[in-house]
Amino acid sequence: MISRRIFKQVFAAAVFSGLAALSSTAVAAPKKDFKVCWTIYAGWMPWDYAKSSGIMDKWAKKYGIKVDVVQLNDYVESINQYTAGSFDGCTMTNMDALTIPAAGGVDSTALIVGDFSNGNDGIVMKGENKKLADLKGKRINLVELSVSHYLLARALESAKLSEKDVKVVNTSDADLVAAFKTPNVTTVVTWNPLLAEVAATPKVSKLFDSGMIPGEIIDLMVVNTKTLADNPDFGKALVGAWYEVMTIMSSNTPQGIAARTQMAKASGTDLKGFEAQLAATKMFYTAKDAHAFATSKELPATMSKVAQFSFKHGLLGEGARSAESIGMQFANTQTGNARNVKLRFDPSFMKMAADGQIK
Repeated sequence: MISRRIFKQVFAAAVFSGLAALSSTAVAAPKKDFKVCWTIYAGWMPWDYAKSSGIMDKWAKKYGIKVDVVQLNDYVESINQYTAGSFDGCTMTNMDALTIPAAGGVDSTALIVGDFSNGNDGIVMKGENKKLADLKGKRINLVELSVSHYLLARALESAKLSEKDVKVVNTSDADLVAAFKTPNVTTVVTWNPLLAEVAATPKVSKLFDSGMIPGEIIDLMVVNTKTLADNPDFGKALVGAWYEVMTIMSSNTPQGIAARTQMAKASGTDLKGFEAQLAATKMFYTAKDAHAFATSKELPATMSKVAQFSFKHGLLGEGARSAESIGMQFANTQTGNARNVKLRFDPSFMKMAADGQIK
């Protein structure tokens, strides 16, 4: 799960401009073989089950194609490879979809909105009964330019503070728990399972978590827009497989328990640990619920907040002149630069699944 949260400023437009052009031309023609990649995180473990159970192969065969579901160990590298055209789809957060492939010039579509963090990310401070106001003047350890950094910014905003009121200390996820045990580190921002570990420390306060900004840290299956347009059966196969797995894993049948147990083992924990992570994750187990979220008026507003944060921290590329430099398409509206639309939230495939048209 840890790898899902880290992203670096590795998308520089100068690096990816050539790759983006190459990938867009390489996927222009209809094809039969596809590859998607994923990394370990509670909300993405269903892709492992889809592959190991044969469900993905079954759905691909229905449409006369092949879809290889590949696990990669490094989250950032998975998005880099997708951006370079090595994969047709990749799991990533909404922020990373904007700041890596979209900022790198690759037109991408959020095909499946799988979940949002609903307590999996949080801020913990030593001392009992601490409040957000107590952050002022503090050194805060976190993975800089990560979703944790975004969470901190939103927390400060809610307390009428800003990043100027605190000192961010860039700390590797591998070192955060150990750092919190030292006397010099009083406050950390992190994600589960690290969050659960630091929050279990005696006499600490959890000041803020992602449940207080529901729907802002979103986990997606993102695919190349041109590939999807030329090969709609690719999208149907992915969506069909995903919601079959959702139906299984959300049930308390022996099959559902076995599926969650398998996902837990594959992610390095046990069933109890995996279900604790799921409890802090708002999974969209039905296509109807996912479609409702993807067509909500809140989603464009959320992505505007993400764009503003990303621009402020230099994450939209060297040529970005404002938070509106990258256009984003939603179900009922468009934001940003209309001549540079590079990220699309397309609810049509989730709608087809909700209506029983993908079966």
